[in-house]
Amino acid sequence: MAAAHRRPIPFSLLPEILRAFWHRLLTPLRVMRRRSWFYRRLLKGKLPDHVAFYPYDALPRRLEDADAMLRGRFRFSGESVDAAGKCVFDLPSPSPAWRRDLDEFVWLPALSSAGGDAARDLAKEMIAQWIARNSRYSEPAMVPQTVARRLAHIFAHGRFVLSNSDMLWRSKMFVSLREQAKLLTRIGIEAPDGLPRLEAAAVQALAGACLEDSARRLGLGLERLEEELARQILPDGGHISRSPETLAHAYRHLVMVMDALQAIDHDLPQPIRSAHDRMAPMLRFFRHGDGALALFNGGRESDARMVAALLARDEVRGQPFAHAPHSGYQRMAAARTLAIMDCGKPPEGIHANGAHAGALSFEFSHGPHRVVVNCGAAGSRNPRWDTALRATAAHSTVTLNDTSYAGVIGEGFARDLIGPRLVGQPFAVETSRRETPQGAIVEGRHEGYVHDFGVAHERTLSLSPNGLSLSGVDRLVPKGAMRRPRDGIPFAVRFHIHPDVRVSPSQGGGVLLKLPNGDGWRFRCGGAQISIDESVYLGADMVRKAEQLVLSGTIRNEPVEIGWMFEQINLA
Repeated sequence: MAAAHRRPIPFSLLPEILRAFWHRLLTPLRVMRRRSWFYRRLLKGKLPDHVAFYPYDALPRRLEDADAMLRGRFRFSGESVDAAGKCVFDLPSPSPAWRRDLDEFVWLPALSSAGGDAARDLAKEMIAQWIARNSRYSEPAMVPQTVARRLAHIFAHGRFVLSNSDMLWRSKMFVSLREQAKLLTRIGIEAPDGLPRLEAAAVQALAGACLEDSARRLGLGLERLEEELARQILPDGGHISRSPETLAHAYRHLVMVMDALQAIDHDLPQPIRSAHDRMAPMLRFFRHGDGALALFNGGRESDARMVAALLARDEVRGQPFAHAPHSGYQRMAAARTLAIMDCGKPPEGIHANGAHAGALSFEFSHGPHRVVVNCGAAGSRNPRWDTALRATAAHSTVTLNDTSYAGVIGEGFARDLIGPRLVGQPFAVETSRRETPQGAIVEGRHEGYVHDFGVAHERTLSLSPNGLSLSGVDRLVPKGAMRRPRDGIPFAVRFHIHPDVRVSPSQGGGVLLKLPNGDGWRFRCGGAQISIDESVYLGADMVRKAEQLVLSGTIRNEPVEIGWMFEQINLA
């Protein structure tokens, strides 16, 4: 896989960098103020004595994680710590991500799912230990996004620890819940823009519904949630980050709030209902035949059971459109075959911190089996893969000169302040669609390589009505008077193949693909040299070896056209 193209820091990011620097500079004063006696008095008030509603959270839970914790081993974000009888909150953290997971109570769902006295006693002990060490404001344990995720886990799984609990432990628990809920109301707007801020608003509303101690908190939470949904959920139902996985988690929090409002007989605001009714079809838009999600713009597969559980709460059963113009995707489905194509630009601002340089890339599946994929996203478990997986070469599209058309800003002070921002020259993406007797035809064009190489990329995808063939044409078109090297610019058209698919050269030319169920597909091409190279796949937490088909050649001063086709065949 080609190395990611690291980009210099654009001057346009300077104001954001300065704001982030100022925020960090003021951190000691902010912490001191929020630890003061006066500020803590603002977190007092009516003490709730029960949780009125325990929302269902579709987030997957792994029993093996609970078993490890019962044996004293705490595994979060790809790191593991052996407590060996000590308080896990007092042990050195192997990484900030590990500590964040610990403070967010990501361990509570697994222990709740395991059940039993041993798991309950461990969960209650860990909650008591956390409360004893966090009676006053501190960072990062009390930043708004961490408070929101911790409260969401407590509300969803609180019945597990609150049942049969002694009065002293229960009293301390509800004092902490009151103060955290009040704190979130005050500082929730400070959460980073995007999903963390939407989560903070949703959990603020959830706290108002579940604790029933403040109608004002519920009202403010719903107002903030409506504002975030209006800003972040696009008219076609996608999330502004263009990430399918981010959309799933935004929808997950929305469903929890809606269930809580129904449980307490509170009217559902129309903006929230409208956002829900747009998001559900868009979630189906990204769903492959295996039930999980397509891999675009930092999104991974997600758990298929979670996606199914979320969509089961959609009473409207809205079906996906073929074209999501605001999100920038095209979808072609015929019989058991599905193809999804990225026809949009990277998102702007902080939403580009997880974005990928994958314009005109596509994924293709047949039945429950993925065939052509993108390489996925690193996630917190595999951070060293992040930069490479966001480069153009990690996507099933065209790469010029082994270079990504956009890159992640390099390590340093700026990246530490504003995050791993994907930056590059602004460019246009165009797309159109035709429905013909021969099937759906999608055409796309992007100019991400025009600034560096003076070449535009055009791609056409065609899916037959019976779903038995997916064909495409990639055109590389010189644009402008830019001088190109005498020996031309090398290009590569990449098709990353899912690791469950067996790849082998065909004696008659081309490549044979054998799916896990025995179905066979043949790949043929013209206009370029074909090779089979190594690849990787990070659709979930595990790094898996895979293969890719690479069509290579050179473009000089004349347009180049590469045709290719996947067609189902009988391997018997």
